[in-house]
Amino acid sequence: MKNLKNKVVWITGASSGIGEALAYEFAREGALLVLSARNQAKLEEVREKCLQYTSKCWVQPADLSKTDEIANLVDSVIAQTGRIDFLINNAGRSQRSLAKDTPVSIDRQVMELNFFSIIALSKQVLQQMLQQGSGHLVVISSITGKFGFPWRTAYSASKHALQGYFEALRAELVNEHVDVTIVSPGRVNTNVSKNAITESGEAYNKMDDGQSNGMPADECAVQIVKAIKKNRKEVLVGKKELLMVHIRRFLPALFYKMVTNIKN
Repeated sequence: MKNLKNKVVWITGASSGIGEALAYEFAREGALLVLSARNQAKLEEVREKCLQYTSKCWVQPADLSKTDEIANLVDSVIAQTGRIDFLINNAGRSQRSLAKDTPVSIDRQVMELNFFSIIALSKQVLQQMLQQGSGHLVVISSITGKFGFPWRTAYSASKHALQGYFEALRAELVNEHVDVTIVSPGRVNTNVSKNAITESGEAYNKMDDGQSNGMPADECAVQIVKAIKKNRKEVLVGKKELLMVHIRRFLPALFYKMVTNIKN
């Protein structure tokens, strides 16, 4: 079981949703936090709450879609903290649009943020972890990284890509003392559907029924942190929707019938 007290934990997408809930849960464990997202004002609010539980919490605003700035971003974090023990790759954006209506430019935008920015950041942080001889990379994927889902073609593709990349990376790092955990949440009660990108590039601005009835973000965070402490390689987090992962594997005909009846 890993002890998180006084470990430096960098969380991206920490201004809301799962990222914000993870910040509070890691703070309760006594971790030293670095919080990143684009909204600095919101990050400052999260920081103040975290400081009720932990002694140090840095705010590092970042737009991870600007991958050419990531090397300087990592240097800035290390200059403040001295090391990075855990990187929680949580930043990303969902999608709500049919493939036939969605221009490739939107597909590229989703892939750039959800996949390439995470890879760019992880590569930079990995170099520091290898130098210090320890570290833990965590990627927040999705159950849509396990199967395709209507209205989320590019989003599903980005999460499938994360799954494959980090599985391969884990195998490469087996003798390097750097661990990899892939987290696949199902429906969690956050604003992910409201913030999802549409074919026009605008926000969807609707709360999906599945999202509103999903697992509370704080409960999700508790399960994720528990899995990280146990050094789990993979973890599914959610409610009954997680059954779809097992139905897809063991009863594919039933899965295909179910998934084609999903409208949004």
